[in-house]
Amino acid sequence: MTVSSPGGSWVVPPGRALWMPPDQDHAIRIGGLVSMRTVFVREDARPVLPSNCEVLEVSPFLREAIVAATRIPLDYALGGRDERVMDLILDEIEAAPRLSLHVALPRDPRLARLCERLIADPSTPVTLERLAAELHVSGRTLARLFHRELGMSFGAWLRRMRLLLSLPRLAAGASVLEVALEHGYESPSAYTAMFRRTLGVAPTVYLASRSG
Repeated sequence: MTVSSPGGSWVVPPGRALWMPPDQDHAIRIGGLVSMRTVFVREDARPVLPSNCEVLEVSPFLREAIVAATRIPLDYALGGRDERVMDLILDEIEAAPRLSLHVALPRDPRLARLCERLIADPSTPVTLERLAAELHVSGRTLARLFHRELGMSFGAWLRRMRLLLSLPRLAAGASVLEVALEHGYESPSAYTAMFRRTLGVAPTVYLASRSG
């Protein structure tokens, strides 16, 4: 699934989780058949819990602890096994590896609207010069704006955005050909090359390592 908030979009592959701090407006887009569980944590439960959105690796241990927690009543007694299960979940959330699956959004309102439009339709052919003309600035000015706001070039952001937003469709069972064309790539080989360059493995290997 893909979760969007004012700070950007986070891609959550199968078997992973998103930590969402309190009081954050967000929307969830789900690709395919998804089963999920939600853990609600009090804001003052642990001072070291993340203050920003994070995609987390969910270990088999954490997964089983969450499953066990679904059988615990809301008014569980303190000091016993049920409280220890809840504390264990928080321990595992603290220790869980963070995954770099974030598509950042700029703070500049004009640039943010432009990026949101590209995220909504990642297959749209686009050039920096054409986008600059829409904003009535030069291509060089827009390039500097991207670097200042997001710390990367427009091309790097576009490639990262298209690749990360393709993961839910890939996980839902779409072919590499379908996913490549839906996300602005000219061919499956171009998509696979970018996939390998960014995530270190081919799409099929990535999915196999995240199944279950």
